This record gives sequence, structure tokens and C-alpha cells, in this order.
Amino acid sequence: MAVEDKRPEEPLAATDTYVAVTDTGDAMAEAGATAVTGYSGPVPGTEGAPAAPVWVSGTGDVRAAEGGFANSGYIHQVSAEQLTMVQQRAPREPASWPHQVGVIPSRARSFQHRAEADRLRAAVDNGGTAVLGQVLTGMGGVGKTQLAADYARTAWQDGSLDVLVWVTARARSPLVTGYAQAGVELCRADPDDPEQAAQTFLAWLTPKAGATPCRWMIVLDDVADPNDLRDLWPPASPHGRTLVTTRRRDAALTRDGHHLIHVGLFTEPQAVTYLTRSLSACGRHEPVEQLAALARDLGHLPLALAQAVAYLVDTGLNCAEYRDLLADRAIKLADTTPDALPDSQAAPVAAAWSLSIDRANTLRPAGLARPMLQLAAMLEPNGIPSSVLTSPPAIAYLAQHRTAGQEETAETPESVSPHDAMLALSALHRLSLIEHTPQTPHQAVRVHQLIQRAVRDALTRDRHNQAAGAVADALVSAWPDVPRDTQLEESLRANTTALTQCAEEALCHRDAHDVLFRIGKSLGETGLAAAARNYFEHLVEALTCHLGPDHPGTLATRGNLAQWQGQAGDAAGAADAFRQLSDQMLQSLGAEHPHTLTARNHHAFYQGQAGDAAGAAAAAEALLQDRLRVQGPDHPHTLTTRGDLASWKSEAGDPAGAAEALEYLLKDQLRIFGPDHPDILATRSAHARCRGLAGDPAGAADDMERLVQHMLQVLGPDHPEFLAASYDLAHWRGEAGNPAGAAEAIEQLLEQTLRVLGPDHPSTLTARGVLANWKGQTGDPAGAADDMEQLLEQMLRVLGKDHPHTLTCRGNLAFMRSLAGDLPSAADALEELLKDELRILGSDHPSTLTTRNNLARWRGQAGDPASAVAALELLLEDRLRLLGLDHPDLLTTRHDFAVMQGLAGEPTAAVENLARLLKDEVRILGPDHPDTHTAQYSLEQWRRAAEMHPLGDHRS
Repeated sequence: MAVEDKRPEEPLAATDTYVAVTDTGDAMAEAGATAVTGYSGPVPGTEGAPAAPVWVSGTGDVRAAEGGFANSGYIHQVSAEQLTMVQQRAPREPASWPHQVGVIPSRARSFQHRAEADRLRAAVDNGGTAVLGQVLTGMGGVGKTQLAADYARTAWQDGSLDVLVWVTARARSPLVTGYAQAGVELCRADPDDPEQAAQTFLAWLTPKAGATPCRWMIVLDDVADPNDLRDLWPPASPHGRTLVTTRRRDAALTRDGHHLIHVGLFTEPQAVTYLTRSLSACGRHEPVEQLAALARDLGHLPLALAQAVAYLVDTGLNCAEYRDLLADRAIKLADTTPDALPDSQAAPVAAAWSLSIDRANTLRPAGLARPMLQLAAMLEPNGIPSSVLTSPPAIAYLAQHRTAGQEETAETPESVSPHDAMLALSALHRLSLIEHTPQTPHQAVRVHQLIQRAVRDALTRDRHNQAAGAVADALVSAWPDVPRDTQLEESLRANTTALTQCAEEALCHRDAHDVLFRIGKSLGETGLAAAARNYFEHLVEALTCHLGPDHPGTLATRGNLAQWQGQAGDAAGAADAFRQLSDQMLQSLGAEHPHTLTARNHHAFYQGQAGDAAGAAAAAEALLQDRLRVQGPDHPHTLTTRGDLASWKSEAGDPAGAAEALEYLLKDQLRIFGPDHPDILATRSAHARCRGLAGDPAGAADDMERLVQHMLQVLGPDHPEFLAASYDLAHWRGEAGNPAGAAEAIEQLLEQTLRVLGPDHPSTLTARGVLANWKGQTGDPAGAADDMEQLLEQMLRVLGKDHPHTLTCRGNLAFMRSLAGDLPSAADALEELLKDELRILGSDHPSTLTTRNNLARWRGQAGDPASAVAALELLLEDRLRLLGLDHPDLLTTRHDFAVMQGLAGEPTAAVENLARLLKDEVRILGPDHPDTHTAQYSLEQWRRAAEMHPLGDHRS
């Protein structure tokens, strides 16, 4: 007798005369031999004998030769009497129908009917015949097995089946064993040859002419690899049903017409109902809003919800406390799992996908699925752009951390291509670890938030930071320089936000990563200036905490905050913020540090934007002297400041002087940069504008036409700067006396802008407003007003009611209504606009002052010139205080004041004021300026009116 000794860690006690055998394999005995293959019960003829038990566990296949005894387990104190009484079993007769093989998993607590169950049953026609096969697929934890069990149990209980076979099919071996067991029980298959027994069973399932039909169902639960089903698919039968549950989505699973049913997550109502019922069954009651929030925290995953209920009951925590535990990133997901899993679950949530990850990592290209999932775990679960996960930084991370099993490959990484990265995503998709839909590139990859959490928990601190850094670099790499696609911008911002939530410390280590600034920049450049301001406000707080208040990264972020504060309409607040920032940089970095000089430049800019053009010019003048001393005359920043100074001089009322200064600047820039440099192009555009404002719109149009042709060669037709210059060209053509040509050119440009930047881009919205303005000036103000109405609705949706562009649109809409003859309506609209501008922009902002001017003029033209005179008189005082005597806006208000005086019954006073105005405009603007001509015309008109009233002024 030969006995293989496989002792357990501790010997078993000899207390009775039982033979106990577990987890046995197959045994074969030749003539005269005995083989133990799995007998449990008292040994015949040994009742009362003082023998030790025969205990066999973990056995495999055995074979005994003649006269021998073979056993692959461990037998403790076997007596000769016992050995002689173990006998081979005789072949069993086929089981009668109905017959079940295998055990259907028990029904989970609080099981819910789901739409997937209806789709399963919908595959059965009225005659009870099923489709060839159905496959329930989905990520681990969504409840595929429970749905399959419910389907099988219902079919079994309603008498529609003769044979039901449930097989756990995680590998080929248990699948074969399950089939073999069915073959032994149903068709006298040879138990000593499992492979043959399995094939015997499959052959038995095949319909045979003249045989009694057998209505069967086979459930293959948790198929891990479609290759395991090779030659083991149940045959086609009009009376048979095959149901497979799997995490896989390989094409092989849908062969021969098998119907694929994707099992998703619970809906929120389903999740809340599940939590409510499960907790109520344990005497627990929680607020519905807390249950809904917990369901969202767990991503509506059935497995996670079941384990959360068990944890709440075991620990006594309430929902709010458990949610705090989940939100604490210092606590791993595994630490939120109950000690005893409910519903016979095999693994806690944190480990539910580990085998799937291992298997995905073996698929081609081997070793890339795991590091790819690590990258995806850092990003937005509801949609990751393909361009991020296939970018050069992502490719570099995949190559560096390619794995073989759990171990990284050789020190010299193999090359990885973008195609390899796409295949890695496909491998993860096939294992239901991600949803990969390449046809939606901006949201091509979706990952459940708990899978992400489990993957991040498994990373060491160093690996976590490496992955976060690679993802941050990948986002920057994928971010376009020009925000032409608003959906892509939204997706990149959402993914960067997700990254900062799980890796903010890594992104702020020693310095702030560039990706942190890209969110705010993207928000602002796509028109969400207020959102950009709010974002940088939060970032300043975070960097102050991580880097300190005087760190250059923190100071730079404060500069971004101030910039978008100004772009959101608070120019005065931005100017004050840059003044404070300049003072702090002066203390922290010194007066000559480039960042200090840049902050001063921004301070001057927003001082001008807030309405103090003269103050901005003075600040730019002082800054220019310091730049000349510190950086020299040919430094790009020195030249930029010269251009800014000229622009503010123009805004302060001297466009002719500004144009002359810009001519000198152009000569120096050409000498230093050459004709194609972006700064050259910007200066040429500014020069043309100043020339137009100085009273030469035709010359400005000529300059812009030459510039646009040059930009077309240098930048191309789709560059935003080229489009902006083209709009300026159309504008000056209109100002030069061709409004119809301006409208036509802008209409053509708008089509191109829509194609390049999209319908919601701020530049597109601005272009629509410009087109409506010129349309109104060509004789269709009513149509222009309709266009403005539609544009305003879109601006309110995209930019918000407080955005400066929205306020401008409201002003333009009122202007079109006035041109259409509806002065009372236009005035009422301006009255409401003025309230908002006072609140948002402040009383001294140029737009607020312009609205006050227009409101007074239209009130006067609508029949109340006396109130217009009073309002304009107050406005004159404010403009004189803010702008000085020679500013063009002050000259405009002086003209309107004089005209309103005439309408109010004071033609003589109107003539006197208009005569003084004309003299000043000739001096300031020149005799050929359009405003000078307007003043001359008004003077002649009111002189005639005064001659008709020789008795002097009178009030009507």
C-alpha cells in the first residue's frame, strides 16, 4: 500500500470511525485495487470499533495498481479493516426530470427587480422558446449573478424547465467539472473521465429526432476568459437556454447570435430604495437625503451599497458619519468594509476588481493595462478625453511602469506607441474595468469612482505622486493653445479638477504645476471670467497653504486672480489688487524683479480699464523709465510698455499723439524682431486703431487691409488674431462710410469664426453683436434688434448676466431699439442696464458713464429735454473729473448737453456752447474729424433756430 503524505498543519483527533472526504478529485482503480475518491460516512462493518477516522482533504487525481491502495490526501491511523471495506461505486441510473445540477446562489437581501431582468425575459417568445444564448456583462459588483439567479430560480419554480444546471465557470476546470457532474447524473457519463463526461453531457443536450424534448437551462456564472468556453458552449436547441454572466465583453461572447445584455449600476431611486429597505430590516432609519448622498458617494454600485449597509449595522455609524469616513482620503477603501460580508459575497469592494486587473494586464499589449488604469484613476470618472491618455507624457508613464504580473519589467522600458495605449484601453474595456467609447473622443473613457479609489489605494506614495505628475503633464500636453472646442475645454477642466481633488499636494510640491493655471485660463478664455476669478481665489488659498504667501507661485496666482477679477467687470478692484500685489512683490522680490515690473504693468492696465486713462498713462510712463533702466531699451517687455503707454495716451484723448509714438515703436520692433513677430502685428493693429480714432478711418482701413494680408501669410486663415484683425478691418471700412460693406464682410467672417471657435466662444458672440450693429446702421434697426434679442439670450446662458459682454449687448440692443424709433423702450432698457452697471462696474466706469449719456439723450429726444439737461450737467462734472478737458468722451457729452439745451427751449445757450465745442474739437480732433463735422452741423442748426426766436431763449 502506498499513501502520499500531505499532512495538515495539525493532526486530526481520532474520535470516531468516520471517513470524511472533501474537495476530492477523480480516482481510478484497476482490478484488485482500491482508490479513495470521496466517500463520507461510517465505514461499513466498523460500528463501535475503536479506529481513527479516515480524513481526506484537498485531494487530486489518483490511480492505484493491482493490489494497492492510493489516496492523494492525508489519512490518519487507517486500519486494515477499514481499507478492505472501501468499495467502488456502481454506475448510477440517469436522474429523472425535473432535475437540478449545482446550487443556485441564495437571493440577496432587499433584492430589487431591474430592467435587465425584463430584457432577459423578453428574449423568450410566447411559446416559451428562448434565444440561443444570453450574456449578462458588466463590471464586478453590479449584480450579474443575482440577476441570473433570479432568472433561473423563476424559470425553475414556474415549471418551465426539465433540467437546470448552474456552473461556476471562473476557469475551464470547474466548468468541465460542472458539465461532467451533469453528465454523470443525467446520462450515465463516466465519472473517471471528466472531459469525456462533459462532452457526453453536451451531446445529450443536442436535440434528437424522436426523443422526448428536454427543456433545459444552463447558467455559466462568472466566466473569466472566453477561451475557457472553447468547445464547451451548449448546443443550439429550440428547447434550451444558455445564460452567461461575465465581466468580459469580447466579441467571442456574442458568437452564433448570443444576445449581450449590459448590466449597469442602480439608478438613484433604486439605490435609495435598496438602502432604505436594507436598513429598515435591521431597525435602522436614515434621512432620505443622506441615503441619496451615500448612494452617490458609492456610485450606485450594488456591491458597495450592500457592504455599506453591513458596515453601518456592525459599527452603529449613521450615514453622515460613514460618508465622512469615505471622504477622508487618508482612509483606504478597504477600511470601510464590514468584517463579515453580506449575501455570501466573495470579496470586499476594494478587492472586487483585482483579478480583472490582473487578467487585463495579460492581454496584448501585455503589461500596459495596469499602469493605464493608474492614470485613469486620477481623472474624471464620467469622461476622460482620448488625447490625454494617449499623449506623450502618458505614453512615457506606460513605458516606464509596464508590468509583468505585479512586477515591473526590465529597467530599460520598451517603446510604447499611442496605438499600444489604445489597445490597453481596449483591454480594460473588455474586462469591464472601464467604458471605452472612442467615437466620443472628449469623454472616451469612463471609470467607476470606486475602481479609481481602489486603484489609488494600492499605490505607494511615490507611485501615486508619479502617476499624478504624469497625468498633470498629459493634461497640459492635450490642452489646445486656442480654446476652439468648448466641449473639450469643459472635459479638460473637469479632469484637472478631479486630479487636484486626489493629488493636490503632489501638484503643489515645491511649486505649482502648470495644469493648475490652465483651468482658470480655460474658464476665462471661453467667456467664464467670473468662474475663472472664483477658481483662482480658491487656488490662492491652496497655494498659500502649501507654498506660503511669499512664494513666487502664490504671487503669480494672485496676479491671475486680479486679472480675471478685472475681466469679470471689476476693473477698479483688479487695479487695487495689482497695486497691493506690486507692493508685496516689492518687499518679497525687490523693485527690479521681472514679476514686480509685470504686476505694475497690470496695475496700469486695469487703472485705465477702470476709467482712469490719464492715470494709466502716467503709471505706464513711470514703469517705462524703470524698465529702460533695469531691462534696457530693446527688451521685449520694455517695448510692450511703450505700446501700452501709447494706447493709454490715445484713450486719454490723444490718439494722434499715440499713433505717432506707435510709429517710432514699430521701427524699433522691426529692427529687433523682424516683420513677422506677434508683437509687430499687435503694434500695427494698435497704430491703425489710433489713426482711426484720430479722425482718419479710411487710413485705418488701408492699414488694416495690409496687416490682414500679412497675417494671412504668417498666421493662416483660422488663427484667432487673424480673425480679430479681419473684424477690425471691416469696422474701419464701415466707419469710413461703407456700413453695408462692413456688414457683408462681418457676415462672411462670422461663418469662419463659427467653424473655428464654435457658437459659444466669446469672440463668436462678440462678432454676432458687431454684425447686428452694422446691420442696424445699414437701415434695418428692427432686424438688428431681433438679432440682438437672440444673442442676448445666448450670452445670458453662456456668460451670465453680469459679464461685461452681456452688459454691452444689452446696451447695443437698446441702441437698436432707439434707431428703430422706440425711444421710450430704449430708455427704459438703459435705465435697468444702468442699475446693473452701477452695481457691477461702479459709477466711474467708462461703460457706466456712456450709459448715463445715452439715457439722458434718449429721454430728451423722447420728450423730456429738461431732465436730460440736468442729467448731462451732472455727467459733465464726472467726466471732467475723470477724463480732463480734452477727452473725446467729454466732448461728446458737451455736444449732447448743448443739443438738449436747444430742445429744452434755450437755443441761444445751445449756440454758445456748440461754438465753444467746435473750437475745441478743431484744436483737439482736427477740422476733418467726423465729430467736428457733427458739431459744426449742430451749431448751424441751432443758429437758425435761435434766429427764429429773436426774443431769446424760452422754456416750453
